[in-house]
Amino acid sequence: MEQNNLFDNTETAFALKSDSELERAYFLFKMIANEPLVRIGTAVTNFAIKAHLPVQGLIRATVFDHFCGGVSEDDCLPVVDKMYLKKVCSVLDYSVEGKEEETQFDAVLKKTKELLEFADQKDAMPFGVFKPTGFGRFLVWQKKTEGTPLNPEEENEWNRIEERFDKACKKAYECDVALLIDAEESWMQDAADELVTKMMRKYNTEKAIVYNTLQLYRHDRFEYLQKLQKEARVHNFKVGVKIVRGAYMEKENERAKEKGYTTPICRNKKETDENFNKTMKYILQNLDDISVFVGTHNEESSYLAMQMMSTLGILRNDPRVWFGQLYGMSDHISFNQAEEGYNVAKYVPFGPVRDVMPYLIRRAEENTSVAGQTSRELNLLSHEKKRRKL
Repeated sequence: MEQNNLFDNTETAFALKSDSELERAYFLFKMIANEPLVRIGTAVTNFAIKAHLPVQGLIRATVFDHFCGGVSEDDCLPVVDKMYLKKVCSVLDYSVEGKEEETQFDAVLKKTKELLEFADQKDAMPFGVFKPTGFGRFLVWQKKTEGTPLNPEEENEWNRIEERFDKACKKAYECDVALLIDAEESWMQDAADELVTKMMRKYNTEKAIVYNTLQLYRHDRFEYLQKLQKEARVHNFKVGVKIVRGAYMEKENERAKEKGYTTPICRNKKETDENFNKTMKYILQNLDDISVFVGTHNEESSYLAMQMMSTLGILRNDPRVWFGQLYGMSDHISFNQAEEGYNVAKYVPFGPVRDVMPYLIRRAEENTSVAGQTSRELNLLSHEKKRRKL
């Protein structure tokens, strides 16, 4: 199939969806396309969950099952196995957010290690993943990033954060499963970057096991990557990065305005796209030093990456290049790329319904705000519905 219309193939994109799942997806994106509806729905859902109203069944049957793999890793297995039949791998993402107690951080570490062991047993799961704030309080990360001295209790917390990081990365190294570490807000990120680099030096001696995430709506990330590459050459380790556009734009801009500093975010969408593509190009030209997980729902960037791989003579299944999208979105990219022989993995969030709601709400709001995304999904779904009728 012609590369530049590869993503129009809805038969491949939705091969795993039954007619009723196709209808449900269409219905959901129709709802998400309606901004006031998303706002009302979000408020009602939040209220219902806080008030312990019996809405979990409804949520599970609609938005949860579309965007999540299940409530536990075992619950996700049918989804994982089904996608793998179509050569699409899974990254199981325990999407429980905003916990602040030490016992909960220990629980996330335990879950991360269990998932790495789980992934070790399955070819369909080449990656593990966690968020830095899953292992320690945001405030401690922030103070560390700002260079504010920590009190003795916080010092202890920081030491425990480092310990958890090391245990997770060591487990990934032992299982030989790559570990993606998510990026968060810029005012905590420097401390995370430092700690992730420390782990790369320790565990990426032969190949990339530990991956940092670069949010390329930040205009400073390309320079940061070049600096990291230099460091890797000096200290003899491999760099692993997941590249994404970014998830906290409104928050970043508001805080910069409020506190009177220059926002780290690119001025507009065009600049972000250019920054993303430039960084992606650079990585593909430097694969001996850097392995990459290209996390994007953007068709142009996906086409560009495939074109570049071809030009540079990089094999489609080169283990140093992966593509990824979120479960429940952009199937037209994931399944068509996998069909063409590229390495593709879907991020599959899971966890108890009520705990995963903040994640789901963010997805709905994001889809509403990304111009064209929802209408593209709707067009493809309606095209496939027509195709099946014929």
